[in-house]
Amino acid sequence: MNWQDRIEINPKVLAGKPVIKGTRLAVEFILELLAEQWSHETILKQYPQLAQDDIWAVLQYATEIVKQEKLYPIPA
Repeated sequence: MNWQDRIEINPKVLAGKPVIKGTRLAVEFILELLAEQWSHETILKQYPQLAQDDIWAVLQYATEIVKQEKLYPIPA
């Protein structure tokens, strides 16, 4: 599975924030739920429009973004 199959960035939806396709549920919102220790099962129960693959896509998207992040040390 590729995250692009399940996540979209559309300036007309949620001001262009990445969302799960067909919803207004932002990637950052799902990440916040996971960070608050919500289980996948709880998320899927509370948001029945989601599928397990949507949660995996959120994690794949976040992983890719972090991998692309560049850090440049500032000399002291």
